[in-house]
Amino acid sequence: MDRFALEKLKQWKEKKNRKPLIIRGARQVGKTWLMKEFGRTCFKKTAYVNFDSNIRMRQVFEGDINIERMILAISAETGVSIDSQDTLLIFDEVQEVPKALTALKYFCEEAPQYAIVAAGSLLGVAMHKGTSFPVGKVDFMDLYPLNFREFLCALGEERFVEILDSSDTDMVTMFKSKYMDRVREYYYVGGMPEVVQCYVDTKDFNEVREIQKNLLNYYQQDFSKHAEATLVPRLNLVWNSIPMQLAKENKKYIYGQVREGARAKDFELAIQWLMDCGLIHKVQRIKKPDLPLKAYVDLNAFKIYLLDIGLLIAMVDLDARVIIDGNRIFTEFKGALTEQYVLQQFIADLGVEVYYYSTEKSSGEIDFLLQGKNSVLPVEVKAEENLRAKSLKSFCEKHHPAYAVRTSMSDYREQEWMTNIPLYNICRIKQYL
Repeated sequence: MDRFALEKLKQWKEKKNRKPLIIRGARQVGKTWLMKEFGRTCFKKTAYVNFDSNIRMRQVFEGDINIERMILAISAETGVSIDSQDTLLIFDEVQEVPKALTALKYFCEEAPQYAIVAAGSLLGVAMHKGTSFPVGKVDFMDLYPLNFREFLCALGEERFVEILDSSDTDMVTMFKSKYMDRVREYYYVGGMPEVVQCYVDTKDFNEVREIQKNLLNYYQQDFSKHAEATLVPRLNLVWNSIPMQLAKENKKYIYGQVREGARAKDFELAIQWLMDCGLIHKVQRIKKPDLPLKAYVDLNAFKIYLLDIGLLIAMVDLDARVIIDGNRIFTEFKGALTEQYVLQQFIADLGVEVYYYSTEKSSGEIDFLLQGKNSVLPVEVKAEENLRAKSLKSFCEKHHPAYAVRTSMSDYREQEWMTNIPLYNICRIKQYL
C-alpha cells in the first residue's frame, strides 16, 4: 500500500540537522507498517524494538542512559549489527517507557548520527501524565488514515491521481463519473489501512463493516485500559455523541446534548484525551477572519469530527446500498459526511490547520477557514452538485478575501468572486494557500 508519508520520511533521512523522529497518530493508522517499510526500502538494516511487549528492552531503558550500552543491548536483542550509516532504529509504543522518550534527547545531543524513528499511539496521554519530553530535541510527523488520493492508489488507480495532480481540469472533468463513484466508495470504506486492504482484496462491504466495527470496539476498549476509571464514562458519552452532534444543522458542539445539564468542565478532559489519542479532530470557531487566525480563536465554540469518515458511517450503521444508489448517500446525513470528508483531506493531504467562522447574531456560517500566506481562505462545502453559496457570497462581500472556494460535486468553475472545486479534487485548493 502506497503511503505518501514515506516521501516525508525520505526527506527527513536526508536532512542536514536531523533529529530523532516521532510519528504521532491514532492506533491502527499504519505507524508500525510505515516505519518498517521505511527501513526496508531506505536502509540496509532495521533494528525494531516494541516497548509494549519487550520486557528486556524496558529494563535496559529504565536503567542509566548510556548510548553505547543501549546500542549494544538493542543489537543483542534484535540480532542486528547496528551501523549508524545504514541502520534504522525503530522504537515502537515508546510511550510505554518514559525513559525511552527521554533517551531521544541524548541520542540527539550525543549520537545524532543514528537514524531513529519512534511512534506511540498514546503519546499525548502519556505527556499529560507528566512524562518528561525531549522538547526541541526531536522532529515530528503526524500520520492519519489514507486520504482520497492514497485510496485511489490502493485501488491501483495511480493514473487517476496523476490526472488530479495535473492542472488539466478538462481532463479531470472527463473522468467525473469515475471520480464520483470512487468518492462514494471512500465515504463508506474510509481510510483505515486494514479496512482499505480488505476492500481492495474482497470488494465486500460486509467484511469492510465488520472490521470497522471491530476498530470502534477496540478504541472503546482502549478507554477502559488506558484512561482513569472516573474518566471512562465521559469518554464513552463524548465518543458516542459525535454523530448526533454532526447531524445538527448547526454543528457547534453542545455539551447539553451529551448529557442534560452538562457544562464544559464536565467533558473538557474527555475531549482532550480523545484529541491526544488522535481519535477526534477539534475545529475551533474564529471570531474575526483576519491574519493570523489563531489570534481570533473562540475557545468556547468548536466542532468535533471523527478521525475517519468510514468509522463515522459505521457508527451510524449506514447501509452499504448507499454506495450503489449514488444519491442516497447525499440525502441522509449528507452535510456531516461531506464536511468530514473535506476536513480529512485538508488535514491528511494538505497538512493545514482548519477553523470555521460564524458571527454571534447571524445564521450564516463558513464551513471551513484556512490561513494562506497572504490571505484568509473561506471554504463552503456542498454535498451535491449545488451551485448556491449564499453564506460564502455574504462573507466575500463583507470581508473581500483574495480567494474563496466552494467545493461540491459540480465541475471545476471559476467565477469573479469564487472558484468551485470538485470534492474529488479538493487537494487542488493548495494553490490558493
